[in-house]
Amino acid sequence: MHQNQLRSPVGHSRPEPRTLRRFGAIMALTMVVAAGWGINSRYQASAALKDVTETAAIPLVGVVSPKVGSNTSDLVLPGTVQAVIDAPIYARTNGYLRSLKVDIGAQVHRGQVLAEIDTPEVNEQLRQAQADLNTAKANQAIAQSTAQRWAGLVATDSVSRQENDEKLADAKAKDALVAAAAANVARLRETQRFNQVIAPFDGIISARKTDVGALINAGSGQGVELFHMVDRSVLRIYVQVPQTYAASVSVGQVAQLKFAQFPGRSFPAKLVRTADAIDPQARTLLVEFQLDNSKGDLLPGSYTEVHFTTPLAAVNQRLPVNALIFRGDGVQVAKLGPDNTAAIVPVILGRDMGTEVEITDGIKPDDKIILNPPDSLLNGQKVRLAAAPAKAG
Repeated sequence: MHQNQLRSPVGHSRPEPRTLRRFGAIMALTMVVAAGWGINSRYQASAALKDVTETAAIPLVGVVSPKVGSNTSDLVLPGTVQAVIDAPIYARTNGYLRSLKVDIGAQVHRGQVLAEIDTPEVNEQLRQAQADLNTAKANQAIAQSTAQRWAGLVATDSVSRQENDEKLADAKAKDALVAAAAANVARLRETQRFNQVIAPFDGIISARKTDVGALINAGSGQGVELFHMVDRSVLRIYVQVPQTYAASVSVGQVAQLKFAQFPGRSFPAKLVRTADAIDPQARTLLVEFQLDNSKGDLLPGSYTEVHFTTPLAAVNQRLPVNALIFRGDGVQVAKLGPDNTAAIVPVILGRDMGTEVEITDGIKPDDKIILNPPDSLLNGQKVRLAAAPAKAG
């Protein structure tokens, strides 16, 4: 009875010491394995992070091959369109505008009456001049008669030669007065005929700047412009060519004109003359094209784009503008070397084509040029290629 009380309760016998040692060894081994796995995992993660960091430090770039430019240049410049004849019409006499025969848009012919002017003052001046002419003729007749009479008297020594010479001179003076009065009458008659405003050439009335009843003064210095006429059968197109292209344009060259009101259509024009001098203000050469406009499709004063092709002395390479590096050493580009390293080289720029630029020196057609090079890119620095090279443009 006493011994049974000293035993453990039924079903809860104490484990053997050997079993406890085995269990402890297993637990220790498990902890060692877990610790080793954790250390190894952290090491592998650290190594992977290092690889990723080192890889990310190498710039990822795209490359492009230079594009061979054309041996001609397509030049597009703005042009100013003018009629071959563009003239203001003024009155040649004073008066009041009596009537208008034409208005804007009228097609008129040379010699056609455009307006009539009432000229009362000129009419009165003509009548007075005619009266002065008659008076001069009467005085001339008396002087001639007197000179003839004195010429007969001097033969008989009835009068002196001095008096005879005076009568002859007076007769000649009266002849001169008659001629002057006749010239004045002729002038006023011509002025009176200017009461009709006549078209000086075939053309179109592009503006009317007066109305019936308006006071008209003769000449462009004092009087207002009555009409404005244009002859648009031939159009002049004036273009300012930059100095860079001045040597490439020549008389006889044909250009194509494009107008906004005629999309998809072009009009050929011929270069007829140049200023043969560079404008010192704009550094451009003024050239004139002419275009046959006998059908009247185009209007003077329009804006046009002048497209003409000029030959180039040398064929250059072209690159996108985002391949250029602008630093203190000048304009540069970054080439991709065979070992994926960047080689930064200087280049000489040619013409700016907008999205592309010409490179006159510094690259070769088989070079691979890095696009969008980072500002921190150094010469000899390692880079990663993002895609296969593509042709510029």
